[in-house]
Amino acid sequence: MRPNLPAASLVVAVLGTVILAACTAREMPGPDEGAQVYDANCSVCHGASGKGDGALAGDLPSAPVDLTRIAARNGGTFPIAKTLSMIDGYARGAHDGRVMPEFGAVLGSDTVPVDVNGILTPTPRPLAALLEYLESIQQP
Repeated sequence: MRPNLPAASLVVAVLGTVILAACTAREMPGPDEGAQVYDANCSVCHGASGKGDGALAGDLPSAPVDLTRIAARNGGTFPIAKTLSMIDGYARGAHDGRVMPEFGAVLGSDTVPVDVNGILTPTPRPLAALLEYLESIQQP
């Protein structure tokens, strides 16, 4: 008995579509979503514009960094891995003199794939959104 090829092809096509849909990442966060994360977690020190002039900036032992010039300080390229590490606290030692809190645990949630130096890296969605926002506000 010969298999019914059209029916088998349909089953394979349907299964392929279901598998592909399951493997496709959710829509990536954009700068608008990141702006909300920024407003809730960063603006009090870095200011609404990201220039380091937030309401608490004057009370800190050192001025918050100007977040609109991250790329400029890095030769014109936005340093994704370094920026992620600074936000989540991974790149900071206990004695580096910075007062910025570690946001890794605060921003933990469902992950999305972020391209970090050519490697898709599972990154908490709010952190990926914040990264998109910060990249969008870069100035020369």
